[in-house]
Amino acid sequence: MQHINAQHLQQWLADDSRVAPLLLDVREPWEYQIAHISGAQLMPMHSVPSQLDKLDAQTEIVVICHHGVRSMQIARFLEYSGFEHVYNLQGGVDAWAQSVDKNMPTY
Repeated sequence: MQHINAQHLQQWLADDSRVAPLLLDVREPWEYQIAHISGAQLMPMHSVPSQLDKLDAQTEIVVICHHGVRSMQIARFLEYSGFEHVYNLQGGVDAWAQSVDKNMPTY
């Protein structure tokens, strides 16, 4: 697992020469409704093990949560499950709201 901060993720998403990663948001639906990064796919943490077949192990995946703790756990789980290109968004959507999208609601 690698770590990526909000600014580097923003640069990656803006770089048309790179394939965009799957943004896997592992928070609960009520959290996602408050704020999420555009294009993020919601898959609550508790549901990830039963939905592994919906994810491509060869795709670059950035796992996102509120502050980066749940996402780190899921990123490790994905690695142990054979996923090779997994990133944890350091600081989660809170860091994204603080440094990239200052109009994003926080909670």
